[in-house]
Amino acid sequence: MEVILVLLIVAVLNGCLAFTDGMLEGVTPLALNAERYMTSVMGTNLLESLTEVIFGFGVSLIILKFVKKGFDTYVLWNGSDAEEEPYYLVINFVKALAVALCFPAIYGWMADIVTDMSAQILQAVGEGTTYTWAAWVSGVSSAGIVTAIFALVFMICYFMLYFQFLMRGLEMLILRVGIPIACAGLLDNDSGVFKNYLATFFKSMLTVIVQIALAKLGVALMLNMHIFWGVACMILALRTPKFLAEFVLPATSGGHGAVNNVYHSVRLAGMAKSVMK
Repeated sequence: MEVILVLLIVAVLNGCLAFTDGMLEGVTPLALNAERYMTSVMGTNLLESLTEVIFGFGVSLIILKFVKKGFDTYVLWNGSDAEEEPYYLVINFVKALAVALCFPAIYGWMADIVTDMSAQILQAVGEGTTYTWAAWVSGVSSAGIVTAIFALVFMICYFMLYFQFLMRGLEMLILRVGIPIACAGLLDNDSGVFKNYLATFFKSMLTVIVQIALAKLGVALMLNMHIFWGVACMILALRTPKFLAEFVLPATSGGHGAVNNVYHSVRLAGMAKSVMK
């Protein structure tokens, strides 16, 4: 009975080998630029089509909110902002339009940095791998039922992590399309919803980097027949979003803290990109 179970598990693992090679190398562009894959499949640029619609709606929302806020504050004298000078509202209005217009370029720089960093992490961690997937399956088949079960658990977690990357790509696509609407929050003194919106972007990118590093480390350990360490790394990679949520929190700075974060992020992105080149 034990031999039959081992043979069944080995057959499943052999069937998975067609998808395992090179899977991690392609997940970063898939998670950060999901529209490229969708364009190749659907034949149309989904991001460009949606952005044209949402951008017009977002700009209209920014203008309407600017007019309403100005009327309520400086004509009706309602709210706590009535004591501020009107040019603060004008400055926030210009910032909202500027961020909505320039964010695609900013995101492109950040995505390039995350992609380069992920490639370097994969290369660094992969240097310790001395076995291939085929040799690993062969070793599992001769190591007994316990090792085979843990190997199957590892492979299930591996594919679950890949689906997490796919969902992360859809999440990032939705966030990128909705950025013009979120920029309406910049008209508020506390940056409104834009502050949490921007924090979600950085948390998602950090999650991609950590998950790729843990997944590659788990693969390296598993291929070198460190079964328990490999499974532990893969399970932690699956739990990374929850793990990061415990200490990666949105910025609490008031005023124009979110806009300052965008400005400094652009500066850092440009500097890092020039250094990598």
